[in-house]
Amino acid sequence: MSQKKKAVFNWSGGKDSALALQKTLQDNEFDVVALLTTINEETLTSSIHSIPVELLTRQADSIGIPLYTVLFAKDLTGYDDKMRETVEHFKKQGVTHFIFGDIFLADVKTYRENKLNPLGIEVIEPLWDRTSAEIIADFIKSGIKSKIIVTQADKLDKTFIGKDLDENTINTFPDDIDVCGEKGEYHTFSYSGDLFKKQIDFSISQTNKISYDINLDNGQTKTFEYWQAEIV
Repeated sequence: MSQKKKAVFNWSGGKDSALALQKTLQDNEFDVVALLTTINEETLTSSIHSIPVELLTRQADSIGIPLYTVLFAKDLTGYDDKMRETVEHFKKQGVTHFIFGDIFLADVKTYRENKLNPLGIEVIEPLWDRTSAEIIADFIKSGIKSKIIVTQADKLDKTFIGKDLDENTINTFPDDIDVCGEKGEYHTFSYSGDLFKKQIDFSISQTNKISYDINLDNGQTKTFEYWQAEIV
């Protein structure tokens, strides 16, 4: 039997990560040595989903794969250098692949490949190039349980925060959003299912409205507002 290739899984804590990791483990081609998550050093929460490190650690413990965190400033100062150091750390352990849970955003995949391929790391995307309808159907069948913890305010209102991502919730989504939230419409926290040895218990302490100013390619700045749960 050929030896499995060593890989790092880039873990967000949400549904796409959980589904992609479950598929990776079921396919049994890779030895996943760590779950890698980038962390805001000021808030000690994940940089996209704002999940506290403690809950990310509990997810990893329940899955049975160690969590490896990389801390960044809010403005991502020194991002490339830190990620290069992270890659070198794992290459010393024999890692040759980084695995992600992206679906169809080609610019994101290209960015990852441009950053990692020159460092000798191959990018793997288990969910890639399938429709959102196919992915959400697979997610429902997977048995993974995830709750919505962030929504883009002009796409999904505050009432969606805390809802399980199930068929009932999906059927109430407006027609103009991607059903997987692949364009940033919502983010989730995965807490139960066959991927996990035990359920991760958590609660929402409060929900806040936050805003970000994003610099667009045309030189203009646009403000995006989100509903964001504080989970503990």
